[in-house]
Amino acid sequence: MHAFPRKRNVLLQLYPGSDPGLKTPGHVLDFAVVSESNGKRIIGLMEKHVMLEKTVNMKSNVGAHFRSMETMEMDQTIESAPIRREDPLSKTAQAKKIWIDIDNSPHVPFFLPIIEELQSRGFEVILTARDIYQVRDLLELYDLPCQVIGGHWGKNKILKVLVNVKRVLQLIPTAYKARPDLAISHGSRAQVLTCKALGIPTVMMHDYEHSIKTGFLEPDWTFMPDIMPDGAMSRNASRTLKYPGIKEDVYVPRFRPDASVFGQLGVSPDQLIVTLRPPATEAHYHNPESEILFEATVRLLAQNSNVRAITLPRNAAQGKLLQKQWSDLIASGRMIIPKGPLDGLNLIWFSDLVISGGGTMNREASALGVPVYSIFRGKIGAVDQYLVENGRLTLLENIEDVQTKIVLRRRNRPSMLENSDRPALDCIINKIVSIVEDQHR
Repeated sequence: MHAFPRKRNVLLQLYPGSDPGLKTPGHVLDFAVVSESNGKRIIGLMEKHVMLEKTVNMKSNVGAHFRSMETMEMDQTIESAPIRREDPLSKTAQAKKIWIDIDNSPHVPFFLPIIEELQSRGFEVILTARDIYQVRDLLELYDLPCQVIGGHWGKNKILKVLVNVKRVLQLIPTAYKARPDLAISHGSRAQVLTCKALGIPTVMMHDYEHSIKTGFLEPDWTFMPDIMPDGAMSRNASRTLKYPGIKEDVYVPRFRPDASVFGQLGVSPDQLIVTLRPPATEAHYHNPESEILFEATVRLLAQNSNVRAITLPRNAAQGKLLQKQWSDLIASGRMIIPKGPLDGLNLIWFSDLVISGGGTMNREASALGVPVYSIFRGKIGAVDQYLVENGRLTLLENIEDVQTKIVLRRRNRPSMLENSDRPALDCIINKIVSIVEDQHR
């Protein structure tokens, strides 16, 4: 057995060949200590508690197959191994893992450009989702490979807590096996709890300050639009990071119109198209006043024979209720409930106006420059207030507002979205990359 040389030791990163004994082809060993002796390099490798010795011909470029030994002795000699002198903590040395958990339907299009951009920068993205509303349909629509874990149990607060705890227990094996460098979500409490149990750093994004918070179990970093006030979602100002604009500015700039939506829905471009979204009756922030305003809105639309109300229920139960309440309008073709998932942005773009009881669709319409009216009667957040003050959103607070503020007229839409800048996406990606790199310095 060779005595390990003590002179001229150099820290290297090694990229072995595709030996079946290694975890994966190209697997990166933790570190190597190298010294030179008689024209050859003597390499002591350590991975966890395994040490190896390799004798490498300095002139050869042929790949070597390394074999692990669970002993501190060094008795293997292999000719030729490719060696790259590189900082072992460089993000290019080994792909970092990002775990994204999708907690609600709007988060599918939101995370799509984030996933693509992270992958283009060499990150491995692990994707999980909660089975709620149209999440499964949208994952299929956008062809996103994803592990769907856990579900939703309506508006009962006790059941919400129990199901959340159950989902944490369901997520733990996946997270433990993946061992991500960073976990990211837009409001997934189950992911934060899972990561706290496993010691995984977390980023949680928010854009509504009146949502239920996780209390003392805060994420490590909080991302939110720069419109929101400091301290709105986290007590730790140093770990609160902001991005320009609103959440919808992350993915709307990549939108490209597709007029085939008219054929899919069986409507004519000459008709007045209204996208209609009922209130989220199972959400913790729901106010029953929204349901009264929704009914008044449908009655107003029914008075105009040229209106086609494309109505998007949040789940199957709400869809059945709509079919029962408005059977005459549906039978006449003046209220249309799509049979399958649609590209929401595309539908909004080809609509003349949007009336919605939720936040995301209102803000998407605002980002696309489509007239939008909100029948949401919960607490108004800073983002919606900003849009109202800038004339990009109209709040309907009572039946009189429904009757007097909604303007039913065709809009002159441009052929393409005029602004394709993406400062919000670039800002978020740069902050994520910076967090991961800082952890490995």
